Amino acid sequence: MIESQDHGAPTATRAAQSPYTTVCKLLAGAGLVVAVTGLVVIIGIVAWQVFGRYVLNDSPTWTENLALVIVLYVTLIGAAVGVRDAGHIGMDSLLTLVPESPRRYISMVIQVLVAAFGVGMVWNGAILGVSVAPYKLANLDLSEASRYVPLVISGALIVLFSIEHLIALINRTEVEPTWR
Repeated sequence: MIESQDHGAPTATRAAQSPYTTVCKLLAGAGLVVAVTGLVVIIGIVAWQVFGRYVLNDSPTWTENLALVIVLYVTLIGAAVGVRDAGHIGMDSLLTLVPESPRRYISMVIQVLVAAFGVGMVWNGAILGVSVAPYKLANLDLSEASRYVPLVISGALIVLFSIEHLIALINRTEVEPTWR
């Protein structure tokens, strides 16, 4: 949808939310909940480790590895949500120098490249996870594959969110941020 402002320049407007956009928004919202919950859990684990080390003089052995695994979930799933909300690092400042018509097509190419990166994350994360699945993490009864699960999830979400951005670019609409 195109709407013209007072000075006649076309701008992207919000269209009615499609079922695909609704699903993407729900997935991104769930990703935010997972990331924030993970941060709270990491704080609790680190606090327990500090308490165990300095108060009980008996540091728990499992805390460091579990915190590291949770950091992977927080960062990778948070990064996927950042792709949907366009909070990732980009070259937007260079795109503003390009005229409107090619800017849209360049943005589409960027979204295709981001989606291809997400596919690579899914593919390689799955291969790596399967290859280390029989091994256990030190001091935890978790498979080494648990370190690669967030890579696969994040890659899949990045693909879904890039497709959402492509559809929005084609329709000349904007993707509404998750937190609204």
